[in-house]
Amino acid sequence: MSGRAQGPIPHFYFPAVSSQNRAQKRHTERAGPRPNACYTADVPATWSPESLSPEASLLRLQTGNRRFLEKGAAISSRVFRPELAEQPQCPFAIILGCSDSRTPVEILFDEGFGDLFVVRIAGNVVAPSVVGSIEFAASQFGTRLVVVMGHTRCGAISATVKALQSGNGPESRNLRAITDRISPHIAELAHTPGLEMQALLRESMRVNVRASADHLRHGSRLLEELVLAGRVAVVGAEYELETGKVHFFDGVPLSNSERPPHPK
Repeated sequence: MSGRAQGPIPHFYFPAVSSQNRAQKRHTERAGPRPNACYTADVPATWSPESLSPEASLLRLQTGNRRFLEKGAAISSRVFRPELAEQPQCPFAIILGCSDSRTPVEILFDEGFGDLFVVRIAGNVVAPSVVGSIEFAASQFGTRLVVVMGHTRCGAISATVKALQSGNGPESRNLRAITDRISPHIAELAHTPGLEMQALLRESMRVNVRASADHLRHGSRLLEELVLAGRVAVVGAEYELETGKVHFFDGVPLSNSERPPHPK
């Protein structure tokens, strides 16, 4: 994967809601993307030459997580400033993470207001509204890195493994809407004889992350074409509650790759 332009620049736009917006979209398509990296909601675009490359964005996340681990994280970027309301969004990465209260995305990457476009849902599952949210950020802001981040000791993973092994799913259909999205990917793993529970849960989490990342790469025409054009990269990661470290392990460019520890 390269940060350089590859092939023609694709343009994807959400349905226009007014004749004025339609005119703006036609003008943008003829003229090409605007030179600045940030986009307001009424000027959709899928590319900016000033956007950080996927490799540079990933390096920034890795560096921020190291700062967080060293307990030298800056808090100035997380201080409220009224002028933020007047500034357009310019996130350098899109993060699909779990809703677990122990995984505060901006904090563990040492980032602040406007740096990350975060979507959180139990089990970091991919539902239509999640895909739409990520499409929105990629198309509106020119953000080029999408990270699907699971974590150790995930309750959604544990509930799904329990349902698969016992045959009894959650009574709530809303909870089943989560576990039912996870179970097809880990069903075989959940019935592996002799696999220790801790190792099973961690590997199930990783399998689910890979499945969600793959869904985003191929389950959305907009994202798939951006990935094929080299505009966007989708990578998988895990956050260790025990250490605070984020490991990137799926779809990672070779220059940014790191091997996660094997579960004991």
